[in-house]
Amino acid sequence: MTKSKSGKGEIVIKKYANRRLYDTSTSQYVTLDHLRDLVKKGVDFEVIDAKSGEDLTHGVLAQIIFEEESRGANLLPVDFLRQLIGFYGDSLQNVVPGYLQMSMNNFTQQQEEYRTKVGDAMMSPQATMALIEEQTRRNMEAFGNTMRMFTPFVAATTPEAEAAEAPADPVAGTESEADMAQMREELDDMRAKLDQLLKKQK
Repeated sequence: MTKSKSGKGEIVIKKYANRRLYDTSTSQYVTLDHLRDLVKKGVDFEVIDAKSGEDLTHGVLAQIIFEEESRGANLLPVDFLRQLIGFYGDSLQNVVPGYLQMSMNNFTQQQEEYRTKVGDAMMSPQATMALIEEQTRRNMEAFGNTMRMFTPFVAATTPEAEAAEAPADPVAGTESEADMAQMREELDDMRAKLDQLLKKQK
């Protein structure tokens, strides 16, 4: 069970057994629509179980997305949902959240640029695909850079460096090479799946 760890200044929403939500900052019962509006305003909140203190934020945010989609917003394409479901239980499952978070962070930081580009792209299907491909390329480049930061066993660039960093234990060296090969395979697999998604959208 995950316990709540509310940060300073973060609104705490208590969820009761009857599914009612209570905003402790205003001492009022609220709805999912109210929480959706808080998200859009950039207000941080945490939803906890009123009895156990379990953190329910993830589930409630997912419920808000479900409600929006059921109203016809359709922000998440069907192909994307299928691809996302396919990653559950996949070897890349632990990598996907970080990749999606990084993609949304990049998109958010460049909102104005994308608004202008999207406005232009609406006039041309080719421009729309070019925009999608450009964003995908940026995401993959950033993802690759991030993965290299967490891959200390990347091959050295010079023979001297390789000799200096070569492990004394040949077994350890074999394990590192195997890990690196597996990481590369996983990255190639993700690139292939992204390429398939782009082809389906063309």
